Amino acid sequence: MTEEKKNIAELAKEYDASQIQVLEGLEAVRKRPGMYIGSTSSEGLHHLVWEIVDNSIDEALAGFATTIEVIIEKDNSITVVDDGRGIPIGIQAKTGRPAVETVFTVLHAGGKFGGGGYKVSGGLHGVGSSVVNALSEKLDVKVYKDGQIHYQEFFRGKVGSDLKVIGETDRHGTEVHFIPDSEIFTETTEFDFEKLGKRVRELAFLNRGLNISIEDRRPEEPILNKYYYEGGIKSYVEHLNANKTVLFPEPIFLEGEQQDIIVEVSMQYTDGYHTNLLSFANNIHTYEGGTHESGFKTALTRVINDYARRQKIMKDNDENLTGEDVREGLTVVISIKHPDPQFEGQTKTKLGNSEVRTVTDRLFSEHFLKFLMENPTVSRQIVEKGLLASRARLAAKRAREVTRRKGALEISNLPGKLADCSSRDPEKTELFIVEGDSAGGSAKQGRSREFQAILPIRGKILNVEKASMDKILANEEIRALFTAMGTGFGSDFDVSKARYHKLVIMTDADVDGAHIRTLLLTLFYRYMRPIVEAGYVYIAQPPLYGVKQGKKIIYVQPGKEAETRLQEVIDSLPATPKPSIQRYKGLGEMDDHQLWETTMDPENRLMLQVTVEDAVEADQVFEMLMGDKVEPRRAFIEENAHYVKNLDI
Repeated sequence: MTEEKKNIAELAKEYDASQIQVLEGLEAVRKRPGMYIGSTSSEGLHHLVWEIVDNSIDEALAGFATTIEVIIEKDNSITVVDDGRGIPIGIQAKTGRPAVETVFTVLHAGGKFGGGGYKVSGGLHGVGSSVVNALSEKLDVKVYKDGQIHYQEFFRGKVGSDLKVIGETDRHGTEVHFIPDSEIFTETTEFDFEKLGKRVRELAFLNRGLNISIEDRRPEEPILNKYYYEGGIKSYVEHLNANKTVLFPEPIFLEGEQQDIIVEVSMQYTDGYHTNLLSFANNIHTYEGGTHESGFKTALTRVINDYARRQKIMKDNDENLTGEDVREGLTVVISIKHPDPQFEGQTKTKLGNSEVRTVTDRLFSEHFLKFLMENPTVSRQIVEKGLLASRARLAAKRAREVTRRKGALEISNLPGKLADCSSRDPEKTELFIVEGDSAGGSAKQGRSREFQAILPIRGKILNVEKASMDKILANEEIRALFTAMGTGFGSDFDVSKARYHKLVIMTDADVDGAHIRTLLLTLFYRYMRPIVEAGYVYIAQPPLYGVKQGKKIIYVQPGKEAETRLQEVIDSLPATPKPSIQRYKGLGEMDDHQLWETTMDPENRLMLQVTVEDAVEADQVFEMLMGDKVEPRRAFIEENAHYVKNLDI
């Protein structure tokens, strides 16, 4: 037996019932499930899966599991299988019951509190297994250990049968199967394969060399996706940049360990203008950043400036590049593994450990400087990219003054084309961005002047996916929009200053209208994202048809079944007088009264709210649709063209 295998065998022996500690009972979970899983909506339902998967990931992080399977069964229940050590089956001292039973029936029972079970853990609170059990109609567990299959089942958190041996095996690991309780999850108990699949793939990227699969057995032809990335987060960066033009072919990958903290960073520059930074701590996506991000950012800025001066790429009298300059066009994934991570808030979205900032800074600085010295061609590209961003930033600073307003109520500073509303209460006011002067005129005449403002735009605005900030601010239409909203833009954005809490895109129902809508959405997502995240952005849905008979007119709204509904309206009307049908291709074809009645009146109108559920996917979609690379866009069109039945050109 090798020394390494001997050590693993000894560690496996040490992981026994004595390491399962009990902190408190399980009574409150069914009464207040939201406290433990966030909500009982679809989000909370899917959270159950991750609580069980996290335990298997912990076994992988500890070096004992290499394979994890996630299965959606035909009856919409979930099975999670790993090849780890198997949950301990011996008697737990405090409860006098088998440790596996304790794990599933007592809150805060697990191998993550004493320090002996796991060095690094993502399931931080140890509530996962017991909470899933409490919120399941039925849960059963098989532990493959010591040549035997141990089995136990539970019903709504209570023991259904004692732990028993049901067979022999040469396997090792744990298999958990649960059926979510419809008494708790009243909204839905239906699992979303795509949603689960995205997270499974993310876990494969974050855990180099881990085999993880997801199978959906509900369809007639089951779907099985297997993921394995030898490159880990380096492969993740390649995936994120798949539709982008990169400055150098191989992403940079750096890793190091200090104070038992493992730091991995992979990064690659593109020729774009947007930063895509994803950070993780113990596999948990830290959406709000934290000390690992700030340590990386500080080190990146300092090292690039020091290198540029040392190599005389920057002159002595040149200003230092800012963090914004050196991160322009950068895609980076930061992943740290910490024995005792401290997260701010219940949602675990911001890392708070102060020592991580220093460790990340030190490790990244050391490795990144070495990389720059060894790769002078790539290093010069990185510095020159930053210098170009710096020049654009200074030009944008000069242009920015044009868009700044001294105060939210100073109407004189608002763009001349804006027809503002009289109300100054942002929660009640709406800004309609209307394509064309004709439609703008109708909208101005038809609106409610008290709470609806109109900003007409002429033609297609600049595609911000392909433009630097100075060029964006030189665009009159975009400048007018920034000024009207009063929020600022980019890094200066302040959503609390929004003058309107409904920003409504109102364009024609044709190809040009759709293009303008996409250009505006790209602008909002890239430079005003907080208004999208706040739910302020809407898309107006003007009717496609008006069916007129005498003085009576019935409108048919857009949607998949528009043609069917049109026919139903026609069939419902008497033959005389013969109804006339108008197809509205442009907003300008409606008079002010019709536009108000169909599209702007809160009592009758239909509007779509724009949301971003998956920022990574949204980033890739905008890059594909609006970026420089033609091939991904062509592939997307060819793949989806058959869904388009009626296209107005």
